[in-house]
Amino acid sequence: MKIRIKGNSVRFRLTQSEVKQLSETGSVTEKTVFGTNVFQYKVKLMPSIQNLRASYSNNQITMMVPEQDGRNWSHDATVGFENVMGLPEGNELHLLLEKDFTCLENRNEDQSDNYPKLQH
Repeated sequence: MKIRIKGNSVRFRLTQSEVKQLSETGSVTEKTVFGTNVFQYKVKLMPSIQNLRASYSNNQITMMVPEQDGRNWSHDATVGFENVMGLPEGNELHLLLEKDFTCLENRNEDQSDNYPKLQH
């Protein structure tokens, strides 16, 4: 799972096996260790929501996905989900959850579990 944060925008990208795990078990978690501190990011299916939501506490970002969308995601052609979440004082947080596709240019990273790039 990859995460990109820029300003008030958070984007998660999941490989094929992570999308499958999310659909089957209801969550997928990744972590980055900074010495004695651990930063975690998680995608979790939630039955009571209609759009993507996110929270941050205890060094963890959790992106919540409507359960029905997430359960079907590994079996359909949907590339991702997007929502602009309202915050206090008129602020907004842009959320994007996507399947991770192979890059067009050659990269020094393992892309064997990424989705094949889309053909036009």
